[in-house]
Amino acid sequence: MTLPLILDTDPGIDDAMALAAALFSPQLDLQLVTTVAGNVSVEKTTRNALQLLQFWNADVPLAQGAAAPLLRPLRDAASVHGESGLAGYDFIEHQRQALTTPAFQAIRDRLMASPEPVTLVAIGPLTNIALLLTHYPECAFAIRQLVLMGGSAGRGNFTPTAEFNIAIDPEAAACVFRSGLEIVMCGLDVTHKAVLTPDFITTLPGLNASGTMLHALFSHYRGGSMTTGLRMHDLCTIAYLVKPELFTLHHCFVAVETQGEFTAGTTVVDIEGRLGRAPNARVALELDVEGFRAWVAQMLAALP
Repeated sequence: MTLPLILDTDPGIDDAMALAAALFSPQLDLQLVTTVAGNVSVEKTTRNALQLLQFWNADVPLAQGAAAPLLRPLRDAASVHGESGLAGYDFIEHQRQALTTPAFQAIRDRLMASPEPVTLVAIGPLTNIALLLTHYPECAFAIRQLVLMGGSAGRGNFTPTAEFNIAIDPEAAACVFRSGLEIVMCGLDVTHKAVLTPDFITTLPGLNASGTMLHALFSHYRGGSMTTGLRMHDLCTIAYLVKPELFTLHHCFVAVETQGEFTAGTTVVDIEGRLGRAPNARVALELDVEGFRAWVAQMLAALP
């Protein structure tokens, strides 16, 4: 049995690793890719996702999503991922096109056509997911769970207290955490530990064509240092689906701040239950780092 999966993404260099794992993990059945503005503009994230699907010759449809957050102007991460979002490797020209339907509509269509509930994985801002839940609340029953990369129970990486994906569209994130969906949050508490060592990264070109491509992308990735290792934030979501035993989760209430000059986008994670609110998410707080690295090495070695 494979797990039917929809991946909402904003490639972005570490997104490429997550897409590879979603495509080639035998436990998963990737049925749709959707894009959102985040690391770079949605036009660029769509182009990048199409390039990756072409590189891996993947027969998976793609739908372009939201070009901006629900209520705010877009603030991207081109300073980390490069102006194109996927610099460092020369992808070949191709004729792939996105679907004509917007992402939230394409997700709805895929959910309603599925004979079993589908897992959503969101590794960018949550704009598309919020639009889906707002326009088609009846779809919630068809969603097995939402596994997202975002948030933090501690410090942030975009502001002192807010993680990038949540901070870019806090109104969307607040909508999602209020939705009643079964949510697994892979935030900075675990993704900051999901580091690939420089020694391992240097071995990638010797693995296969995918390793060569990914190594070229990593050489342009400033979400870490090639001398100290690279954090694989987005890959944690797929690792959780394939190897959940690597993660320690805590069931707790999570709220998203949408106001405040300094606090908007902060995830308030009530680990101790001090607010007296019913839990609405399972939050990953610990990661088996060596187990994660072993899984990554096995996954990469199996790529084409």
